[in-house]
Amino acid sequence: MNAAAPVAATDLAAAPGLELFHLALSLGILALAVVLGLVVRKVFATTLHAWAKRTASEWDDIVADSMKGLVVVWFLLVGLAVVLGVVPLRPEIALIVRRAVGVLGILSAVVFFTRMARKAIYVFIDRRVEVPSSIFKNFATALIYAVGFLFVLDYLGVSIAPLLTALGVSGLAVALALQDTLSNLFAGLNILMTRKIRPGDYIRLETGEEGEVCDITWRNTTIRAPDDNLVVVPNAKLAAAIYTNTHLPEKEMGLFLPVVVAFDSDLALVERVTLEVIREVMSAPERAIPGYEPAVRFNAFTDLGVRMSVGLRVKEYRELYRLRHDLYKRLHERFRREGIKLAVAPRAVPLDKP
Repeated sequence: MNAAAPVAATDLAAAPGLELFHLALSLGILALAVVLGLVVRKVFATTLHAWAKRTASEWDDIVADSMKGLVVVWFLLVGLAVVLGVVPLRPEIALIVRRAVGVLGILSAVVFFTRMARKAIYVFIDRRVEVPSSIFKNFATALIYAVGFLFVLDYLGVSIAPLLTALGVSGLAVALALQDTLSNLFAGLNILMTRKIRPGDYIRLETGEEGEVCDITWRNTTIRAPDDNLVVVPNAKLAAAIYTNTHLPEKEMGLFLPVVVAFDSDLALVERVTLEVIREVMSAPERAIPGYEPAVRFNAFTDLGVRMSVGLRVKEYRELYRLRHDLYKRLHERFRREGIKLAVAPRAVPLDKP
């Protein structure tokens, strides 16, 4: 009789009625956890966002945005943990559920910290420092996911010490194989940290390419040329190149356009007419610069005539082309009306031999 008791208890635990009860209890606990998660997410989100608006710190907004969609997942994981403690499961099933809860918990933490890192980089680098942050975002994402992967392996009982040792030994070989890639990576970091080139800046390279900087990634810098084509420059070459950033130290810039008039021109008349044309061209609302005073300077006698420089100011470099077009066009028209002759290069005229 005594030997039959354990058998009866085992049979009782495995009875269909109890299994159905345990299944219903597990589903009820999980459903309750999801409902509580939805309620807490609604209340927490409303309260936290309202509190974040009243504070000057950016971190509360970053945390609130990073937790979107994860509160319900965390409550579901808590529900699974409660199921493990309340419902008697077979050892192999309990082990699978326990490992699933741990892995999902680590993955949810990885997602949370990745979101928080990317949002913090956007707030404190993109918006305040005005530095392109895609390279930092990608680096932070890769680093957090790599650490999360190691935590998952360690939680599942996989020894990570040999893996770390293998990575350390193979690191040198990988560094040699990826020498160009790493060179571009560190050159990109150097460009970003020195802030000599920023997205939106208009730059001219020593090789002749010019355009607006669109982005600086871990490998290359993308420049949008005036013809709307994209010029892709490896970061290592850009860091070693000679370039002109027309937006530093400020976008507004001065320039001098050369004009050569004939030797027999009335220079006083040339100066007066040129100043009048400059003021006319610069009077357009989109070109007007407060406090700007145009200038004309005669600076050399050349083989062709008297060379002068027309001093102008533009709000940014990209306006130069249109301004130069309008100025030369109106100068030519006004010079013709005033009888001012532009210098013309002499031409050799062949004579027929007698």
